[in-house]
Amino acid sequence: MSYKVTYANEAYKYEAPGHYDVRTTRLHDPADVDGGVIVNGLSHFLPGGGAEPAVAKFEMIYYVVEGEMTVTMYDEDDQPTEYVLKEGDSVHFSKGTRRSCKNTGIRTSQMLTILIRQ
Repeated sequence: MSYKVTYANEAYKYEAPGHYDVRTTRLHDPADVDGGVIVNGLSHFLPGGGAEPAVAKFEMIYYVVEGEMTVTMYDEDDQPTEYVLKEGDSVHFSKGTRRSCKNTGIRTSQMLTILIRQ
């Protein structure tokens, strides 16, 4: 058995490829616990900030803690479907899903991201 507690002031900044106008912070990594597979981050998107379309390398969950994010999912023919997520809303998608996101609101948004590295 192992565990790791991360206090708010211990979250560390990291650079996320394809992201813009955002501060990304990491809360947990797989190496934190024995046999871990979960990555947990909290991103702070300025209005208009987001992430370019990319294919998910892992199963993921986006959870909007504060503000509003528009998440775009692309089908096999690269046709987009947009979902406006507000506080408390989430989306769960599989490895290989092409998606993007953007803060379409008027204030900074916070989005919790959970990745399953398996």
